[in-house]
Amino acid sequence: MASNAQGSSSVKALLVEDMPVDTLLLSTMLRHFHCETKVAKNGKEAIDLFLEGNKFDIVLVEKRIPIITGPEAVEKIRAMGETDVKIVGLSVESDDQEAFMSAGADVFVPKPMKLDVLGAMIQEVINKNNAMV
Repeated sequence: MASNAQGSSSVKALLVEDMPVDTLLLSTMLRHFHCETKVAKNGKEAIDLFLEGNKFDIVLVEKRIPIITGPEAVEKIRAMGETDVKIVGLSVESDDQEAFMSAGADVFVPKPMKLDVLGAMIQEVINKNNAMV
């Protein structure tokens, strides 16, 4: 699917996840689509990466992360003016969708995330980036 997409190697992803197994699984999926991936283990680390000037095309953020929750991190990232980055809220609880969407996430995906769902989102980012060139 999107793993063969042109320009996919330029997608910069931030994975905000504190569970080692989920981090491994999601980072492997992102690598499948040739994403350059950074990992933050909590919401504060994610915000700090943006404050340091890092730019990302897509952010996958778990709701229940330490220090600053996923939705709180999304709200702070959006408040910094980061409106072009696609932010995906993740949780095993489908009830968490409202918290993410009201915080400014673009989409909510229940865990476990499927490879084809992630692939479609990566392709959207690639298409958007190519349109801006």
